[in-house]
Amino acid sequence: MDSIATTQTKTPKGEQTKALILDSALQLLQERGYEQTTMRAIAQHAGVSLGNAYHYFNSKEHLIQAFYHRTHEEHLAATAPVLERESNFKARLLAVMRLKISTLEPYHEFAGVLFKTAADPHSPLNPFAHDSAPVRRDSIRLFEGLVRDTKARIPDELRAELPYLLWLYHMGIILFWIHDSSAKSARTYRLIEQTVELLDKLISLASNPLMRPVRKRALKLVSELRDLELAET
Repeated sequence: MDSIATTQTKTPKGEQTKALILDSALQLLQERGYEQTTMRAIAQHAGVSLGNAYHYFNSKEHLIQAFYHRTHEEHLAATAPVLERESNFKARLLAVMRLKISTLEPYHEFAGVLFKTAADPHSPLNPFAHDSAPVRRDSIRLFEGLVRDTKARIPDELRAELPYLLWLYHMGIILFWIHDSSAKSARTYRLIEQTVELLDKLISLASNPLMRPVRKRALKLVSELRDLELAET
């Protein structure tokens, strides 16, 4: 799936209707859960016809993919000023990860509801699923920019794989955040601080010429895992 819906009206009114349907869906999905929420109920809640709802979103799955896209766009907008002025790798990664959580924070309760379905390896809502590929690629592209424009010394072969590894890392942080019940997600922010510090040191260590054999073995394993993922999706 390379588009959120097969047809979309690119007018202010059309975009408002699309946003209204998505907001209604998020509210009902949070209240009722994924399986108990129907497109008909979403359309009724949004005050539009069922046909109009399907005009913008082909299915509930398309609605969730639109939610993924919305949160990614919010994250991009928040990180752009920081990445433009900051060149230090650690500072860039720290900002990107903190802002990921802060932009997701309004959806914390909903993320917990969605996780029950998205965690299924066979679900089209799984972040690793084929249907999630467009947002996944866009997210990895953000990390490509983070790595490309940093002044850190990173071996070429590691630089090529690092965006994907950082995307996996950020998915792990999101999973932790979903289960984090601490006030203002304090434990998640603490985890980000500690793990970014560790990653920065590991990358510096990996740049040491003496680490080249270990680095090559590790990157070969990453490449094999990526090939397996692509084969399954």
